[in-house]
Amino acid sequence: MFTEPAARNTAIDSAFLKPYETPLDQAIRRVKDHLLALQHEEGYWVFELEADCTIPSEYILMMHFMDELDADLQAKIAVYLRAHQQADGSYPLFTGGPGDMSCTVKVYYALKLAGDDIDAPHMKKAREWVLSQGGAAHSNVFTRIMLAMFEQVPWRAVPFIPVEIMLLPKWFPFHLDKVSYWSRTVMVPLFILCSHKVKARNPLKIGVRELFTVDPELERDYFSHVKTPLGKAILALERVGFRMEPLIPKALRRKATQKALEWFVERLNGVDGLGAIFPAMVNAYEALDLLGYPPEHEHRRIAKESIDRLLVFKEDHAYCQPCVSPIWDTGLSSLALQAANQYDRDTHTEAAVQAGLRWLASKQLTDHPGDWRIRKPDVEGGGWAFQFDNTYYPDVDDSAVVAQAILQGNDGEYTEVLRRAGNWIAGMASENGGWGAFDADNTYYYLNNIPFADHGALLDPPTADVSGRCVMFLASDKQRRAEFQPVIDAGIAYLRQEQEADGSWFGRWGTNYIYGTWSVLVGFEAAGVPKDDPAMRRAAAWLKSVQRPDGSWGEDNFTYHDPSADKRGRFEYSMAFHTALALLALMAAGEANAPEVAAGVDYLLRTQGEDGFWHDPYFNAPGFPKVFYLKYHGYDKFFPLWALARYRNERG
Repeated sequence: MFTEPAARNTAIDSAFLKPYETPLDQAIRRVKDHLLALQHEEGYWVFELEADCTIPSEYILMMHFMDELDADLQAKIAVYLRAHQQADGSYPLFTGGPGDMSCTVKVYYALKLAGDDIDAPHMKKAREWVLSQGGAAHSNVFTRIMLAMFEQVPWRAVPFIPVEIMLLPKWFPFHLDKVSYWSRTVMVPLFILCSHKVKARNPLKIGVRELFTVDPELERDYFSHVKTPLGKAILALERVGFRMEPLIPKALRRKATQKALEWFVERLNGVDGLGAIFPAMVNAYEALDLLGYPPEHEHRRIAKESIDRLLVFKEDHAYCQPCVSPIWDTGLSSLALQAANQYDRDTHTEAAVQAGLRWLASKQLTDHPGDWRIRKPDVEGGGWAFQFDNTYYPDVDDSAVVAQAILQGNDGEYTEVLRRAGNWIAGMASENGGWGAFDADNTYYYLNNIPFADHGALLDPPTADVSGRCVMFLASDKQRRAEFQPVIDAGIAYLRQEQEADGSWFGRWGTNYIYGTWSVLVGFEAAGVPKDDPAMRRAAAWLKSVQRPDGSWGEDNFTYHDPSADKRGRFEYSMAFHTALALLALMAAGEANAPEVAAGVDYLLRTQGEDGFWHDPYFNAPGFPKVFYLKYHGYDKFFPLWALARYRNERG
């Protein structure tokens, strides 16, 4: 459960102004002092990680699935859900986005379960919007699986994902090792639930048949999303398999179910949960119940605790996070504070950063088992997870950021930590020179054509943003630079190939082209790519071209939906987060003295809040582009500090 840390004393009272402080100095001091006050006693920082309304809705659905109702909590989540409805009745995946069918269906169902009258204005508007878009039959695969479990659609409405998949050999076209970590952890307990045609307890026997334009039993259009010839061919085979399912021997099903159970129990991950992500945790919790584990059993009790730790409580509402981000937040906060302390050093900031680095070093995953070892069995462990603990799934991106912060603060204490980190990050490079987030060479693109993969996020291929940060760290390690140089060169070659025609780079894990371009340019800078390199100049020119009239930058998530060459029409918001990234990127490209940089700095100085922070109202990252988006509540705090501090360092 997320709670705000107790405030800590800072070395300088934020109300006290030194007589020689410039407005820039004052802004840096204010945000720095407030960021330091949010550090937990153990040394880490963690900020809220908010998703769209699907996750809170699924929490209510889970309570009714299990018949474990908490009326007070349900009421608080319902307040949150009602507050996020759009004027047309729909629910979007990100602030200001278009209505999303699956999100709206889940919210409607959750609110109906929570007791909202279907004739209440907000329910009527949501229902009319769903029907105007063709009805709930056009929800995505995960939503239709939920509807099948609640007996609202027949099981033929969902893809055939038999638990016998667990018994397939590695050479088979579909195998767990060929999909991403998040897909594995979500799918394995889901195999059990779907194969055994689980039924939600649903104690109030509430349904949502009013959300369908055709009787769900008669609906024939559940797989209209399959468009490609390969997809249609796979769908035809999949439908044959669905019809033949009754012929599967019971002994084989028991064997496969046991293997699936053993697989996810081995990875339950304590109070941090399976995969440390909400959908996998819920599937595991429900599968344990289906398989007869009583509420008091340790596995089931801890599985529920891991889910409840994701809840965020406010005075009048509550919501559920998809996961938590302490290692990511601590690594980035440390880098920002290191930049702030470079010009005007103080012992309190130095001590806070060192406390953060020691906490991070204690979280390094060394000899732990991990699915990444399947592709890289000869690489020694040395990465970090994204969450407090996720031992099977260290995150390459987090590892590069954390290792960079430790490298910059290294006083000889972390030599072995850095050695392992360098070996692991270099060893996780894919054959094309880039890096994925959790696995190497996870590029079985044909799997995106299977009926289950309508979200388009089944895989974890290399991306420019992750690769830029890996290059950054490996190139910054001066003692081992020569050793890593072939990997760095391959990474730079990959990034050059990935540059967009307009000079930007795609951002897989942060919104979007501004984030991707920043990620790559800091990598290029660390690697010593000349400032007059054509790739650097094109990127800097593109960043300048998308600056807003008020001096800011701001990109919305529509850029994931409209990949046209001219993206400038999608830069409609003024965001402290994006302004900070653009400033950092331009300074990495040698543009510290550019008027665009001065204008961006001025924007941040003008818009800083009384609490020292900025308060961007918009979502700033994708979980999965076009499918699932996030708002990192720390991004409008540590990134502006980092940008302002670097500007001061550059200008003296």
